[in-house]
This record gives sequence, structure tokens and C-alpha cells, in this order.
Amino acid sequence: MEKVIFLKYGELSTKKDNRNFFIKKLNENILSILKDAKIEYDFGRMFIYPSSDNYDEVIEKLQNIFGIHEIVVAYKFPDRDLDSIKKNILTLIKDKEFKTFKVEVKRSDKKYPVDGITLRKDLGAFILKNKENIKVDVNNPEALVNVEIRLNEVLIYMDTIKGLGGYPVGTQGKGLLMLSGGIDSPVAGYLAIKRGIKLEAIYFESPPHTSENALNKVKSLAKILTKYNGELKLHIINFTEIQEEIYKNMPHEYLITIMRRMMYRIGAIIASRRNAKVLINGESIGQVASQTLTSMYVVNEVVRMPVIRPLCCFDKLEIIALSKQIGAYETSILPYEDCCTIFVPDHPVINPELDKAQEYERKIDYEEMIYKAIKNEKVLTIKGEEEEFSDIL
Repeated sequence: MEKVIFLKYGELSTKKDNRNFFIKKLNENILSILKDAKIEYDFGRMFIYPSSDNYDEVIEKLQNIFGIHEIVVAYKFPDRDLDSIKKNILTLIKDKEFKTFKVEVKRSDKKYPVDGITLRKDLGAFILKNKENIKVDVNNPEALVNVEIRLNEVLIYMDTIKGLGGYPVGTQGKGLLMLSGGIDSPVAGYLAIKRGIKLEAIYFESPPHTSENALNKVKSLAKILTKYNGELKLHIINFTEIQEEIYKNMPHEYLITIMRRMMYRIGAIIASRRNAKVLINGESIGQVASQTLTSMYVVNEVVRMPVIRPLCCFDKLEIIALSKQIGAYETSILPYEDCCTIFVPDHPVINPELDKAQEYERKIDYEEMIYKAIKNEKVLTIKGEEEEFSDIL
């Protein structure tokens, strides 16, 4: 028997005429991670032959790739004779410990001379006869013995490993994530990646009000996202001048509203230059004063491109659970303030008025400051391997 890893597509199987595009992209993404692996695929399965025998390491990497529904370690052999199938099943289960089991049979080759029901019964009876102290349980078995009869081969497997699902990264184009140092935005980025969006990120720093530690924290969060996204470009915008002008000239209850309108303007320009189709952020409806529906409406007014909020209907406990799941939580709670948390007024407006926001903005020459901030942006390429961050100026 030959050991092989194969993947089940799940949601990709629903794509009909576009399925081949999604599967090809998944193949590219896997090869970018596994490098020397040999991959064969069709519309139903993708088979992976690793360049080494370290299957645990390969599976761990596959578990971080979107577009995979299930990962299976199977045993493949060309002899489709029933006695040969029984012999190979016995070899596979002899060292397995279980009290109850069930046999599942899939006949991809409908011309195979024995029908699926007969095969299932025959193989189940064979296992009962050749392994002691076990019984059949069709509802909740400890062991599930899967047999697939393919055109030129048979697959036998028992264990399946859940994949991340979603779409292969890059199938939906590019988005720009507004990445802060908090809990929410990395989780929003993760969920956007899950739907096939390739991320770049933008971070607003405000030295000396924000520290180098705050920037390093954001770099670390970006690095965590590379596990799912691959290499990620981080655009760093010096927001100090704009933020200080807002603080000096605006009614304080409107500080957050005006600040976010400026961030959205800058984000939209950077996104357009990088051919990103959407802005993405970690807002959740009603979580704070700046995330009421009215606030979102007033802030959104400054941009034409779509703004995606993957967490808009999540509560904080759900967001924290996801943050822990992706390995970002411990970094996100490090006590280094970003520019979204400094200069926060005691009583920010909950339902800002658009005409007032526009009136207050006219007090400052924000267009010139935005141009200057974008002109002086820094771009870091965050890599997922052991290499450190590399500067692109």
C-alpha cells in the first residue's frame, strides 16, 4: 500500500463552472508552502505526495491553508479485487484500538461489479470476524473505515482532520486591512483571508504619542496573519500632525469621528494605489461609541470603495475566542497604546451629524496633511518564515 495525503474541497465543490479556477489557486497556495511536494488533482480530490516522510509537519502546514475542507491520510493500492481490499483493511486496523465501528463505501467507479451496499455489508462482516471484542455502531462509531473504489485504484482511510474551509487566498482579489494593535482587527483580517481575500495592511502611528513597542506589536500581529495570508505588506502612516491638528481644532466629542474619517481617506488612497478593492476593519456594531450605525455612516461618507466589517455582528466574547484560536490574543493585549486609544474624549459622540463633521473638518487643511502623510509612508514586507521584517522605502 502507498501512503498518500488527499484533500476534500468542501465549499469549492459548489463552484460548478468556476471550480477549476479555485482548485488551481489552491494548488498554487499549497505548493508555495510545501515547495517540493508532488500534487495531483481532479474535480473531486487533491492528492499530495510530500518530499519527506514527515507527514505530521505537512498536515500542520495544510491546516493553515484556506480552501481545504478535510485532510485525509489514506492508503492507496491498485488491486481492486475484493479479497485484496479485505487484506489491506486488516493490515490497516490491526493495531487500532476501538470497540465500535462502521464501514462506509464510495464507488466512484460505478462499473465496479459489486454494489456499495453489498460491499459495506461484506466488509463489515469480515472485520467483525477478524477483530475481537468489537461491534457495529452505525450512529456513533469509534472507528469509521472508509473505502473508496476509484477507476484504477482503491483508497482506504480511517481518520480525517478538519481543514479551515473557506476559499483559497487570492481568489477574491486584494483588500487593505486597517490593522491596529487591538484584539479585533487581526481577527477581522483572518476572516477576510478565509473568504479568499489577499491582504495588505495599513497601520497609523503617532510618535511620540505612540511608542516603538506599539509598532513592534503590530508587526507581530501582521506576522501571525502571514501564517494564513502568506507574505504581507504593512503600510505605516505617520498620523501625528493630522491627529494633533484634530485635537487642537475640533470639539472633543467629535475627535474620534474626524480621526476615523481621515484614516478612511488615507486608507482608500493607499488601497487604490495597491489595486485593493476594499477596506477591511475590525468594527463591531455598538461595541464602542465610534461603532454605532450612525457613526459608521458618517465615517463611510468619505470613501467610495466598499468597507468590509467581518466582525460587525460578533460579540466581544466571540471575537476573543477567535483571537485565541488564531494565536493573536496574547500579543493583542500587550499594553502599548496605538493612535486609536490616545486622545480619547470622555464623552465621544454616539450619533454624530454629517454636516457638523464636514463643518469641523473645514477648520484644517487636511488635504495637504494627508498628501504629506502618504508621501512619507513606510512599507514593510512581513514574511512568515524565520526571516525578519524587510524594509521597502
